[in-house]
Amino acid sequence: MITLLTYPPAFGQFSGSPFCIKAAHLLKLSGQHWKRENTLDPRMMPYKKLPVIRAEDQLIADSDMIRAYLEAQGATFDEGLSELDKSTSRAFIRMAEEHIYFHIVLDRWGNDDIWPEVRDTYFASVPKLIRGMVANKIRRNLLAAMQVQGLGRFTPEQRLARLEPDLEALVTRLWQNHFLFGDRPTAADASVGPMLSAIIASPGETALASRIKENAILMGYISRVEEMLPTGGCA
Repeated sequence: MITLLTYPPAFGQFSGSPFCIKAAHLLKLSGQHWKRENTLDPRMMPYKKLPVIRAEDQLIADSDMIRAYLEAQGATFDEGLSELDKSTSRAFIRMAEEHIYFHIVLDRWGNDDIWPEVRDTYFASVPKLIRGMVANKIRRNLLAAMQVQGLGRFTPEQRLARLEPDLEALVTRLWQNHFLFGDRPTAADASVGPMLSAIIASPGETALASRIKENAILMGYISRVEEMLPTGGCA
């Protein structure tokens, strides 16, 4: 039995982290038996981040490394895909995890109006007496890092314009398919789906969430991916 160490449910989703949701999807698609174990404190984990899986008396961190482990155990996430589609899949995964993800970070951590709800969700295990001090320090450091990364320097309108070609690329892939590469989910859906879900699940009403909600193709896709893994579920 594999144990997925994950952030707990948040904002109506399986986890507050789309990467933890990705790991759960990979576990389900792999056919492995697994269970979840919630934690809000990743400091004792490799890289001090989640998700992590506990398998065969070892801790395997990072969602890509979790995928590699499951594939070494026989999982075939992209079965039937051509080499060209596998290459495209890799590009979509990187688009989701290295670009779309940081828009989620800014929507959640950079919006003063919803920050109290985000703070109390992410830092629920920190005593209220010091929660604000601890959370605000981490927030300042994270937003400073986003300035260095670059997206933190843009207005919400500029960020939406930057992301628009990504969304159009997804719609192009999805307009005649249930999932990105056909009628069954693959590794790309395990990455892309949770990122889109996280955008519309975030507290408040952002310009990005509104853009996605007005697109029937993207909303239908989000629903199909979410149905793969009920909130709080495991297999």
